[in-house]
Amino acid sequence: MASAPISAPTVGFDLDMTLIDSRPGIHACYVALAERTGTYIDADLAVTRLGPPLTEEMAHWFPAERVAAVADLYRELYPTYAITGTLAMPGAREAIAAVQAAGGRAVVVTAKWEPNAKLHMEHLGMAPDAVIGNLWAEQKAVALREHGARVYVGDHVGDVRGARTAEALSVAVPTGPCSAAELTEAGADVVLADLTEFPAWFAGYLPAARA
Repeated sequence: MASAPISAPTVGFDLDMTLIDSRPGIHACYVALAERTGTYIDADLAVTRLGPPLTEEMAHWFPAERVAAVADLYRELYPTYAITGTLAMPGAREAIAAVQAAGGRAVVVTAKWEPNAKLHMEHLGMAPDAVIGNLWAEQKAVALREHGARVYVGDHVGDVRGARTAEALSVAVPTGPCSAAELTEAGADVVLADLTEFPAWFAGYLPAARA
């Protein structure tokens, strides 16, 4: 007797500029932080390089000894200034739904502070199966392996590195700071124009995943 096909795979998704366009909200948060600290921050520039850990961005504007404290202040301000201004990326809800409708699990793995990442999902009405924060680049492999993710979708070369470290298929979208060429060069297995293309791609990937 033939064995039953396995269920759909677990798929990991990055958050900023993959599932959500957080630039308006983060911009407002940086403006508030600059006012609170009396320190100049080019918020327009900061939102062009989302992806890496918050402390890396803070190091551009504050001396090393203040970075940790100012990052904590930013996280405290974040729910007030950054949640309501953030939008879902085109196709984000449909991408999560495609995985879950096929019987798979959709997990968010992000460098963002986990409580704020969960606030975004709640505010936008997205319901992934898990949200794991505070992980960047290769560190994301820890959560991807723990949840058995066979695919990881992201917009940054750091996401590609995380997928490859976890030995997951790297699906990339050039909707953030990295171009399609940069994502391909970093080792992405698949590059989609954006998440609106994900459901069709996933439907084509499922037979091989279940084989």
